[in-house]
Amino acid sequence: MRKARVIALALAALAGAAAFWWRSAPPGPDAATMTALYGEPLAPPQAPLAVFHIGHSLVNRDMPAMLAQLAGEGHRYDSQLGWGAPLRSHWGEIPVNGFQAENAHPRYRDARAAVASGDYDAIVLTESVEIRDAIRYHDSPRFLAAFAEAARTARPGVRIYLYETWHELDDPEGWLARIDADLSRYWLDGVLRPALGRLPQGARIHLIPVGQGLAALVREVEARGGVGGLRDRKDLFSDQIHLNDLGNQFVALVHYAVLYHKSPVGLPHALLRADGTPAAAPDPELARLMQEVAWTVARSTPLTGVAP
Repeated sequence: MRKARVIALALAALAGAAAFWWRSAPPGPDAATMTALYGEPLAPPQAPLAVFHIGHSLVNRDMPAMLAQLAGEGHRYDSQLGWGAPLRSHWGEIPVNGFQAENAHPRYRDARAAVASGDYDAIVLTESVEIRDAIRYHDSPRFLAAFAEAARTARPGVRIYLYETWHELDDPEGWLARIDADLSRYWLDGVLRPALGRLPQGARIHLIPVGQGLAALVREVEARGGVGGLRDRKDLFSDQIHLNDLGNQFVALVHYAVLYHKSPVGLPHALLRADGTPAAAPDPELARLMQEVAWTVARSTPLTGVAP
């Protein structure tokens, strides 16, 4: 009993310390500074991009492959993935869970080496889910800033993006309600702004607002009572949090719109998975809606770098 009590007290102390760090972490630029910092949109790319993806199963292998098909000839990409892997693990401070299984493919490259190589035009990073636990226990701003600084050192003009994800469909706070609230309270105030506070003045990390995009798409589909075979949010998912082919295609569309500053409307919607097999394709009506929503979200969400 005494040993159990000691362990419990130790765990409580660690949790308290982590919570204190989160509350006392540098807040980063204030609202006025953020407005000034991001006031000028990024210039649209003039050539195909080389992109490195760092993340987990909400990145997966299929989404970057779909993005490459949308972007067309010349786009190239590599990745380092894990199972629910926080940025801290990709940096190498703790092991990447599921490393061997998730990186057994030709597009794998070591994350630290890739970022330090200067070979990529854009680095896209995402934090693990549950996002608030990642912030509390895995020092998310520190590792986002570390990757950003390493990338900028290797290639000063590189573009750094934070990929906003989502949470489980059955979240007790409500799936849409959490997406609405989490962008500001976690992705921006909990991760991005404190990361900017660790970087040299003027450094920017832009946002790929996939969570916002999924919420916008779901609201539109559900308000219409379904569109082209997509009845509600569950039809985008393979389980409570992972997307199916339709969901992955939508994520790729948002990435395309943000990275290339181009409307995806009219792009092909019969795509292949990473293994070369045909992905389930949306019908033309749904494909167009997905493309339109992705472009609207890219232009209307602050911090994407895309001109409104």
